[in-house]
Amino acid sequence: MRLPVRILSDLHLGHKASRINDVERLRPLLYGGGTIIFNGDTWEELGGPWREKSGEMLGELRRILGEEDCDAVFIPGNHDPGWDGSGYMELAEGRIVLTHGDALLRNGAPWKREMLAGGDIVDALWEKFPSAATDVDVRLELAREIARSLPASHHPNNKGLFTRALDAAFPPQRALEMISAWLGQGQLGADFCETYFPKAEILVVGHFHCRGTRKVGGRTVINTGSFVVPGPAGWVEWDGATLSTGRVSESGGIFQQGQQKASWKLF
Repeated sequence: MRLPVRILSDLHLGHKASRINDVERLRPLLYGGGTIIFNGDTWEELGGPWREKSGEMLGELRRILGEEDCDAVFIPGNHDPGWDGSGYMELAEGRIVLTHGDALLRNGAPWKREMLAGGDIVDALWEKFPSAATDVDVRLELAREIARSLPASHHPNNKGLFTRALDAAFPPQRALEMISAWLGQGQLGADFCETYFPKAEILVVGHFHCRGTRKVGGRTVINTGSFVVPGPAGWVEWDGATLSTGRVSESGGIFQQGQQKASWKLF
């Protein structure tokens, strides 16, 4: 894997609420990366009305990565579960772990209307994959099956903040589940590592659309946010010795690495 390794997530290419209207505007954010890891929800594989446009944008992204001589790794998320691979990646001899984040939650995305009504389906899938409680590969395959079994059937009409807020607030249980996940993601991440990656010191996730860094029980959980309104998005970079994180700058509609916010020296 070529250094530096740059980690992004939740581009949601083609989604109505994604702030990425033109993939070319991502080029400055990709420039200089040896390997770019897209940590889930890169495109709308399961998004019926957007799938075609999203696929076209994914093709543009691949073209730009090739032109910038960046290697690319795509980790599956709950919107794009079809990528090859296990669903996680380890760096720094296992001290850093990357996964999209839906597997931190029993039902992947409890705030989705489909999940609120699909408890029986989720229960049946857990019974189908009993070793998911201890085997991370099985756990992540289960997460993919949950995503495929309960894809979103409701789609917002635009990316306006008011529309997004209204969509999130109905039904009320949806908003409560979102807030609970945002507040609890640090503990969820620490528990996930304790179960599946006991050597991990840092866990990098997306999924929750809530950028920031949380430290729980000696472990650091970094969330790279989202390119979906309201955002913001973040970046993480590994140079072989130090892990750094910061906010993605979106000035003038151009995406690039913004100011570094924190760093951890591991070697």
